This record gives sequence, C-alpha cells and structure tokens, in this order.
Amino acid sequence: MQGTTNYQPNRVKMAKYKVTVHTHNIATATTMNNVFIKLVGENGESKRTWLTSLKGGFYQGTASREFDVECPSSLGTLVLIELDKQTLPLFPQDAWFPSKVVVTTPEGDKCQFPIYRWIMDKEVHLFREGTAKRLCDETNHLARYSREKEMKTRTEQYCWDTYKEGFPGSMKSDNPLDLPCEVQFSFTKATQFLFTAATGITELKLKGYSDSKKNWKNIDELSKVFCCNRTVISDYAQAHWKEDEFFGYQYLNGSNPMLIRRCSELPAKFAVTEDMVKPSLRGSSSLQRELQSGNIFLLDYKNLDGIKANVINRKKQYMVAPLVLLYRTPDDKLMPIAIQLKQEPGEDNPIFLPTDSEYDWLLAKIFVRSADFQEHQLNVHLLRTHLLAEVFAVALLRNMPMVHPLYKLLIPHTRYTLQINLLARAFLIADEGVFTKFAASGGEGMIEILRRSVASLTYSSLCMPEDITARGLESVPNNYYRDDGLKLWNIIHRFVEGVIGFYYKSDSEVREDQELQNWIKDIFDHGFLAQECTGIPQSFSTVPEVVKFVTVVIFTSSGQHSAVNSGQYDYGGWMPNTPISLQQPPPTTKGQSTERTMLETFPDVGTTAQGMSTMWLLSKQSSDFVALGQYPEEHFNEVPPCRMIEKFQAELKVFSETINARNSGLPVPYTYMDPAVVENSVAI
Repeated sequence: MQGTTNYQPNRVKMAKYKVTVHTHNIATATTMNNVFIKLVGENGESKRTWLTSLKGGFYQGTASREFDVECPSSLGTLVLIELDKQTLPLFPQDAWFPSKVVVTTPEGDKCQFPIYRWIMDKEVHLFREGTAKRLCDETNHLARYSREKEMKTRTEQYCWDTYKEGFPGSMKSDNPLDLPCEVQFSFTKATQFLFTAATGITELKLKGYSDSKKNWKNIDELSKVFCCNRTVISDYAQAHWKEDEFFGYQYLNGSNPMLIRRCSELPAKFAVTEDMVKPSLRGSSSLQRELQSGNIFLLDYKNLDGIKANVINRKKQYMVAPLVLLYRTPDDKLMPIAIQLKQEPGEDNPIFLPTDSEYDWLLAKIFVRSADFQEHQLNVHLLRTHLLAEVFAVALLRNMPMVHPLYKLLIPHTRYTLQINLLARAFLIADEGVFTKFAASGGEGMIEILRRSVASLTYSSLCMPEDITARGLESVPNNYYRDDGLKLWNIIHRFVEGVIGFYYKSDSEVREDQELQNWIKDIFDHGFLAQECTGIPQSFSTVPEVVKFVTVVIFTSSGQHSAVNSGQYDYGGWMPNTPISLQQPPPTTKGQSTERTMLETFPDVGTTAQGMSTMWLLSKQSSDFVALGQYPEEHFNEVPPCRMIEKFQAELKVFSETINARNSGLPVPYTYMDPAVVENSVAI
C-alpha cells in the first residue's frame, strides 16, 4: 500500500514587529478610543494596524501590552510611525497624551519614538524615531518630508506678536485655551493655580481687607493681615525690617540682587562728603580710603527717574529714583550710609544718613525699598526672566523640529512658560491687571520702565560670570546669590558643553546647521529687536558660542528665575519691607517725619492686601513642579547624552546637599539656587 503525505502550502514567514505604547503620567492622559499605528521604514511600510487594548483603553501612567505588527518583509531602518485614534460607538472623541512608542524589530533592535503630544482628533500624526538628527543628517526623503511637515505646522501654530512697541516679541494668542495643547498647563497645574489665586484674595476679602481704602492705624494692625500667610524668612523680615544690616543684606541675597555694584568714584549727582559718613565708617577710616579699598557699593535707580507714578483709588501715588551708598564694614556687614531720594541734587533733595532721626532715616529706606519693588518686578523679574524665556521658547518651537538635538535639550526648559506669560499679560500688566491698578509704577510708568529696561539689556549681563565681574562683586562676603549662582552656572555649562559637543564635532557643523542659525536669528530679531548694541549673536560660528548661549537660556529659565521669583513673598509679604506703592511724597527736609508720617505714606489697606496675595500666588510652588535636571519626558535616545543627564543630576544633588549644609548655620537661609527647589522652566 502506497504511503500518503499531508500537503502543506508554502507559508511566507512574516517579519514581526513588537509594539508597546506608553501613556504619560499626567491627569486626563487616558484614551478609550481605538488607536491605530503604521510603521514606516526605509524599505517600506506596514499596514495600518489596530492596537486592540484588552483593558479597553490606554491608561495614564501605564505601558500597554506588546502588540504584533506583521509585514511581508523587513522594513529596514525605521524612520517614523503614523498614529491616529478613532472613536468607539457611544464614546466621545477624547484627549490622549502618549509619551512614547517602543518598537522591537525582527532583528532585535529597539526603536523609541518620543511623542509627548496631546492627540485630540481623528487625524494621522507622524512621529520620528528618537535619534537626534540635524537637517544635514537627513538622507531619507520620508524623514525630510516629515520634518518639513512638522515645521510648517509649527510656524502656523507659534506666531510672533508685539504686546507693546519696544517690548520683546511674544506668543500670539488671546486666550490660554488658544495655545497649542502641549504648551498649556496640565489639569493639575491649572486647578492648583486657580485655587491658590482664589483662596489668597478670598481670605483677605472675608476679613474686610482687600477692598478697604483706609490707611493703616498702626503696625500691629498690619500684623493681623500678615498672619494669613507666613514663611520663615517673611517672619524674619517682619522682625528685622527696620535694621540697616537687613536692609543691606537684601541687595546681595534678597529678591533683587542685580542692582548693587562696587563704587570706586562717587557720581557727581551724589555729593556725599567725608563729614556726612564719618560716623558710619569704622575706626579712623575715610570715605576716600574705603572707595579705593573696594568697600563702598552703589544702588542707582536711574531707570525710574522721571517716571509718572500711578493713581490708586483716585489718589496720587509716589515713586522715587534714589541713590544709595552701602559700606562693607570690617566685620563683613553691608550697611547703608547715605540715601538721596531723587537723582538730581538740590535743597529739596537732602542726603539722608543713619545719624538722622529714627523716622527720617527709616522713611528714606522705605522709599528705597518701594523703588526696588518697581525695578525688581519690571526689569529684573518680568523682562529678564519671563519675557526672555518666552522669546527663547517661541523661537525654539518655530525653528527646531522634535528630532533636532537642541529641541531635545531645551524643550524641558519651556514648560508652561507661554501660558504663565499670557496670564501675566492678562491679569497683572493689562489695563485692569493687579500690577497696573495697585503698583506705584502701574499704567504709563510701567510701560516706560520696561522700554528703558529693554533698551539697556545686554548679552553680558545675562551671563552670570561676566555680570558679577562687571559689577565688581567677585569678593564680597556673604553673597550667596553669587556663590550659588556661579556654581550652578558652571554645572549647567559643563552639561551643555557635553551634549552640544556630542552632536557638533566641529565649528563647520555649527555654521552649516540652518535650523540652529534660524533659531538664534529669530531670537536676535524678535527678542532683542535686532539691536546689535545688545551683544546678542545674530549667528553662531563656533561650538563654544552655542554652548555659552544655550547655558544662558537654561540658566535664565531656571536658576536666575528662581533667584528673583521665589523670594517675592519672603521679602515682600511683610509690606513695610517692600511697599508696592506709597501715598505721600518723599520728604524734602529733615526733622519732620514721625511714625504717623510713615503710616500715612504706606499703601492703603486694600492695596497692601492685593500686593500680598499676588506675591503669595507668584511664590507658590505647584505639586507638578519639575526640578532642574529632572526630565520626566525622555527625548534623548542615545546612550552618551543619557549618561550626561545622569552625571548632571548627580552634580546637582551634591550641590543641593552642600547648600543645605551651609544654610543650617545661617540665620537667614539662602535656598533660591538650590537645585531641589529650582524649577526647570519659568512656570510661575
């Protein structure tokens, strides 16, 4: 009997790709919609494949099961994926925030596709394989097409606008909800921000403070308002605000450490004599000798000169442009020794001294501290961190595709910046904004101060080592802003140097990178109004030039912002230390000031309450805060930059421990440059 054989048709062996989808761990990131994927490689593409989830959806903070995508043959090097999601019957179109897709090829290679985008529609979205590439590295036509398509969309989404003539360019948007979804606040951030804003002013309203137009009767009455929100340093400020030592300390380590500079020769407009300051100088020293020894420092508020002060509750307010002389004593304290409240000398503009009566001297210091509030908020804080960070962010989003190494490096330092600035323009400096209505410099004055500040902005002043040297502060003792800032600058610089050096092996590669050149030109044109006198580069010629500028971007958006933002309530929550406005003109003679004069000069109760609640809001950290050096979004795929990030994080951790050890022995801790509390971006 003849044997039989079973007939088996030839079965083509399929190339099998394993796909895992990760959904980001942020509120509302889950989708219940159907998700489809197509893999695109250099040798072909897969069919559009439905990724069926056994759990019924892709859930916040989880990785999906492994899906199979089969192809007749290998697709070659994977270039991109196409993702789309479609609604199920009875289910609405929802918003999904995938973080990445990981694909394991038939050859065993793992390819990672960073996404970090909200997908809210039925459209097909393209995402590149995560290896960083400059435009000149792209050899595949599909890759170039994807890059061009992405940038076309971006330039339509992110457009420049001019808020006021003479201001840096800003993001064109009328409403936070009009911003692209990926740059909006998270649900957590938005909820907490609104809650903090509402509760701060509501508590003061319930106690009858925020709408009151009355003057303060005494300091004890003010203490009752202040008790609503307190910090360790605000308590210290309340206890020590009258003291000369604390006054001087704040110009090194308070909210505005950017004005003080060493003085080797007195300005002609500030005619301080030897006899005036002799009682303040220790031993047998002289003013001339101390000037030559580098122990005299100057605060010059010339930026405020001639500015028209605000009208609050139909009452004229007052603001001065003072000159202040500070003296470094032999025991390393920084003490004020002379104050002139207006720029031009005259009989009605006396030089106030520590030897004057208690309230003459105290009132002079109060006018200086109020002037510092205006200079700090508008120039040092708003312009030199918020508005510049927005310029850096908009230029990045307009000129750099996701796959570019600079995008991967800088995108974490743009988080929430566009929305927080949009809110600042809408609720702080708009016509009905808190600053406009309740600050001495609000209204016309604010616009002029900002224009002057922009006109005086320089590249070197944004580079901390150069700025410290230019202001002669290299050896001033107890300057923790300088000490911590320079160390932080150097840590950031080393990190940036490593990452940029990995992707740019020569100066010629810098010059040939058109996207990089477009980015810096956009910043020069729109951020610095094409003014060559600023010193801002218009193009990059060398690798070190790129490293320096990128260090400025990261430092400005993180450490510098923290230094001038986080202490606002610490030093301004106790109003007498930093008044938002003043209701009486500056004294023109000596011997007339009393406690009653001081109380009548302070802002009224409602203005004080508005200022306190705003500073509390702007100093409050969100629970979804991301510390400097932490990267919840994995944009880099290559091993070397990932190791550089780990080294960066390790250096920051050691530095944080060093700061904490030092602070344990200080009466006033300096925490604002501690990497553990420095946010990665301008987000508040």
